[in-house]
Amino acid sequence: MAKATDPTGSVAFFFAAPGALPAWSLFALPANRWGRWFALIVLSLLLTGLLQLLRAPAALLLGPMIAAIFFGLRGETLPMPKQTLTLTQAVVGCLVAQAFTPGLMQSLARDGLPMLATVLTTVIAAGIVGLIMVKARTLPGTTAAWGSAPGGAAVMVTLAEEYGADVQLVAFMQYLRVVVVVLAASLVSWWLIGTVPARAAIPAPALPLGDAAVSLLATLCVAVIGAWLGSVSRVPGGALLVPMFLAIAVQFSGWVRIHLPSPLLALSFAALGWYVGLRFNRTALLHALAALPQLLLGIALLIALCALSAWLLAALLHTDFLTAYLATTPGGLESVAIIAVDSGADVSLVMAMQALRLFVVVATGPLIARWISRHA
Repeated sequence: MAKATDPTGSVAFFFAAPGALPAWSLFALPANRWGRWFALIVLSLLLTGLLQLLRAPAALLLGPMIAAIFFGLRGETLPMPKQTLTLTQAVVGCLVAQAFTPGLMQSLARDGLPMLATVLTTVIAAGIVGLIMVKARTLPGTTAAWGSAPGGAAVMVTLAEEYGADVQLVAFMQYLRVVVVVLAASLVSWWLIGTVPARAAIPAPALPLGDAAVSLLATLCVAVIGAWLGSVSRVPGGALLVPMFLAIAVQFSGWVRIHLPSPLLALSFAALGWYVGLRFNRTALLHALAALPQLLLGIALLIALCALSAWLLAALLHTDFLTAYLATTPGGLESVAIIAVDSGADVSLVMAMQALRLFVVVATGPLIARWISRHA
């Protein structure tokens, strides 16, 4: 590895171990864990503030995620408990539930056939991308299948391990796609944000202080219970979907209103960004470095195919293109939900499509993996 002072060794300088850098270097970070967390938080706040000044959608997610990617690729060890992701997913599920109303549920039931057709188109497109990677000898069959599957990243990694794929490479492919999709979706949202109907951006009326406290307590109970049920039931994507359905049921019952104050949402978005970003460690990058150009090309191809299906979905359902794009984009449920809420898209349609696709991918994933391996 080149020394940090070597002007031609900029890549080695960036990826050098933290202790190998001089104390005065901009890249030198505190040696203790709490100091590194403080540095990550500060960098996240700076990036988030910059993105908000640029009016970028989902800045509260993108800022921490970009900061965490920098830390992860630097080789910094900042472990996050899995329970953090579970609770974050539950909070996002409650946030999504706020967009579901009886009228919207009826419209979703009415448009179920074109939604299912679009979901199947996305799944087939992902299978084609995986097959192309295998034919190009970029990846082995099962790894290509699960790595390119457009479902929840954590769910796909778990299933990949059960079916004997290279878990580390699958995880890198899945989280690389999440990052690329989030960045692409944010740019598309930024570009199209003026085309979204005003109906999605209407703020909910404020609650009195006492009612807000009761609603917040009830919402936290729904999130915690839903997260627990999602974990013990082993439902794919259950940490997000079970709290979401539970919150929808609570709202429809009229007992209490789901209430999520801005600081809680900001903390949840940041935790999700850190969790995704810190998956990009140096070992995983070096493991996948030879296939990185092909992986990025495959992700770009999948995004393009999904954008084409979004154009068809927008025409069939007479909705705006931004909503259709976010509904079909092959990213993580949580990240897409945050972008949809922040950009004013039709959150109910976006999440219905994303949840439906997750179920279809889990149901068809083993068959597609065997099909790709057989044709390898």
